[in-house]
Amino acid sequence: MGGEARGRAAVRHDAGVVPPPSEPHDAIPAVELLVEALTGPGADISEDRFYSHLAEAVCRLADMRRALIFRYDEGSRRVRVAGAHGVDVGAFADAHISLEAAPLAATALAEDRVIEVRPPEPHQVAPAFAELTAGRPLIYVPIAAAGRWPGVILTEPQLDAPPLDEGRRKLLWTLGKTMALAAVARIATVQATRARQLEERIDLAREIHDRVVQRLFGVSLALSRPLDDGARVRAADEVQVALSDLRTALQRPLGRPARDTGTTLAEEVERLRAQVPEAHLELAAPTADVPPALEPLAQSVLVEAVRNAARHARPTRTAVRVLREDGVFALEVVNDGVDGERRRPASTGMGLRLAGLEAVHAGGVVEYGPREPGTWRVRLAVPLREP
Repeated sequence: MGGEARGRAAVRHDAGVVPPPSEPHDAIPAVELLVEALTGPGADISEDRFYSHLAEAVCRLADMRRALIFRYDEGSRRVRVAGAHGVDVGAFADAHISLEAAPLAATALAEDRVIEVRPPEPHQVAPAFAELTAGRPLIYVPIAAAGRWPGVILTEPQLDAPPLDEGRRKLLWTLGKTMALAAVARIATVQATRARQLEERIDLAREIHDRVVQRLFGVSLALSRPLDDGARVRAADEVQVALSDLRTALQRPLGRPARDTGTTLAEEVERLRAQVPEAHLELAAPTADVPPALEPLAQSVLVEAVRNAARHARPTRTAVRVLREDGVFALEVVNDGVDGERRRPASTGMGLRLAGLEAVHAGGVVEYGPREPGTWRVRLAVPLREP
């Protein structure tokens, strides 16, 4: 498209590239997609099914053959295939995806425009997606709005479909905006859940203060002077009541739970080995199975430990061990290359502290610190509940 045509097709301003006003009927598919997002799949559907449902809707509304939706996942802290229609998502579960490996996707997001690539033009995609590009046209649709880039839609037109005209290009651009709205709405729902969890922790602190601390304070005042037998009995009763209140309060979750990532710890080790090569990561013996309920927590601790090793040390080896001992599940990440002057306990980032809160929610603990000279260990330990 030449400069004059681009001038007619779009107006550039501080917020990005905005197409000219569309005809009223152009908004109908976008409204239908929004309805699909809000009412179609149901509130308790998994994230993969949610985005696959939207990918199917995009193909139907824009007359596309198949589609992949890529988005940044906060649970696994990486870009992944969030959903697809006409494509097996499992084939890309282990693919390393980044904007650097997909420059056209980065351009679509940065310039906020739909990009169509037709053979013999090069697709410039990662090797894992070569099968999708063999002699076929592909279209990159940005999922972007208000300066946020939730992801990209990679879609393939129907066989023998002509190149995109301006109307279909604007339709796809509008569907991408609507998808961004759906993604932000889902993020807002997650954030609301976190806000409720924070409110519950505040309520817990207030309850412990009002029902336990105040009662024990009264007992401490009573014990500061001589007591007769009756006063000692009353003081003992007050302590028992305080302990009962404390036990009841502590039955609540104390930390935010780790979110499901849809992967396993072993798969995460392989991904991090490719993504953070300077950590020299390896899965060392012994290696026990990770309980499914603890997979998200174990992966969260692993990611933070590996990133800290790469950031604060010059490791030649970062060993990961998975243990089960005496009814306790343990994950240990030990790296060498630590300079005692550069690496201090206070230098550990917020990530491990947040992972510690996640461990508390599961009844466990995260410990970290120097071991032998020049080494650093991060250890997650969680008691296993008997069936």
